[in-house]
Amino acid sequence: MKTRCLLVDDEPLAIRLLENHISKIESFEIVATCNNAIQALEVLQKQTIDLMFLDIKMPNITGLAFLKTLKHPPKTIITTAYRDYAIEGYDLDILDYLLKPITFERFFRAVERFSREDNIKIIENKSIPEEKEQSILVKSGNKYHKVPIYNIVYIESLKDYIKIHTANKQILTKYKISDIEKELDQELFLRIHRSYIINLSKITAYTHNDIELDTIEIPIGVSYKEKVYDYLDMNR
Repeated sequence: MKTRCLLVDDEPLAIRLLENHISKIESFEIVATCNNAIQALEVLQKQTIDLMFLDIKMPNITGLAFLKTLKHPPKTIITTAYRDYAIEGYDLDILDYLLKPITFERFFRAVERFSREDNIKIIENKSIPEEKEQSILVKSGNKYHKVPIYNIVYIESLKDYIKIHTANKQILTKYKISDIEKELDQELFLRIHRSYIINLSKITAYTHNDIELDTIEIPIGVSYKEKVYDYLDMNR
């Protein structure tokens, strides 16, 4: 019997990231995805949901306000970019409080907690490579660097070189950005400017002009805007 999941978030990228994480767990399945609490209520009235992933900041009614209205809510994991509501969330007996961007390791710890409480065995989908195992090998000076994919925040073009920005260091290597773009997984990375490729899982906010990766702002190039807007669903 699979764990039936409901995803509630008004950010398409956040939904896609959760879908990707859940796809790695064989014993989980997604019953529905919703971008607001009203849609989520309709699903809960018609479907049996074992575990709900719930964003806080959504239009019309917040995730926590929605949770308060439910007499018999499913087990719930909060997914949010805001730290300030953690205490209120735990007062509502949530299972866990995940801060965006959510890594697979942190996600897995949360669902493990769910499995312990419900005596459910979590089965990882071994056919999908784990993020830890995905890496690229680049030469910088006389050294070869093995760079884990999930550590890359963004890649910057410097003429015939690129600078790979990770969480804790920068690696300069002779490589054209157009060549590295072809080698990267298009579901994980997106070129948003002639000089920048970003890791989609690192996005924390965006506007029509730039994308934020935590404290870093990357401009969206004019010739890339249509593609970026389409991906982010900002043109709807």
